Amino acid sequence: MKAPENYQELTDVLRGRLPKLASGQLRVAHLVLADPEGTAYRGISEAARIAEVHESSITRLANSLGLQGYPAIMELCRVWLAEQAHRARRTEETAHESPGGVLSAALEQEQENLARTFGRLDRSSWLRAVALLAETQQVHVLGLRESAPVADLLARRLRNARRLMEPVAELPGVAEGDVFVAVSVRRYAADTVRAVEYVRDRGNPVVALTDNAASPLVEYAEAALFAETVGVGGFHSLTALAALAQALGQEVALRRGDHDEDDLPKALGFYF
Repeated sequence: MKAPENYQELTDVLRGRLPKLASGQLRVAHLVLADPEGTAYRGISEAARIAEVHESSITRLANSLGLQGYPAIMELCRVWLAEQAHRARRTEETAHESPGGVLSAALEQEQENLARTFGRLDRSSWLRAVALLAETQQVHVLGLRESAPVADLLARRLRNARRLMEPVAELPGVAEGDVFVAVSVRRYAADTVRAVEYVRDRGNPVVALTDNAASPLVEYAEAALFAETVGVGGFHSLTALAALAQALGQEVALRRGDHDEDDLPKALGFYF
């Protein structure tokens, strides 16, 4: 197979292989996906210790990807980090010249995030998420900390598309057959992960909106949708995640044949 030439290609290949990897190599893949910063400078011995595997297992995984061992994975991560650092420096430098410098950098990054998010969207996962949300009688949406605005946006869109949908603050309100939507990005809110584990153990379907296949939400999700969250200046961006949530709400509305938007201004708290 053709070896991945950059970190983005590496993540795409690893995501596609996750369901087929043995437990040890699966932990290694999760480590690379969830922590590219650490992987860039973490030696194979330390990686093996964290993933609880032999070094040879990591080497075999790298070779199976067409790479020349684990150092090649480290190099891809280092190049990715250098690109992020360059973008951040460029943003800082242009910020002193004119406001347009920051705006241009943000625009470039958000366009890239949106293109990658919708370009790599797994169609089967998308259709499964839409079906779950459109066919159930009740949906509960949870997103904490920085993910809260996106969760709120999705909940309001779903409320508009289906009158019975509304976000809940307490898990006891989740009844049998309800669908639970969890929104969280790295670093993931522990309460959201615990809530997802709890409702999944009860048999409720889970839809996850998160940032990559190594997210702890994926393990419990019947359908997982991923958004790019790279921002300028080292900050997370939620633009693509919000766009994904909005598109999901609109698709559910179309599936249900509900095109009435009269209640949307009221739901969003508009005066007029």
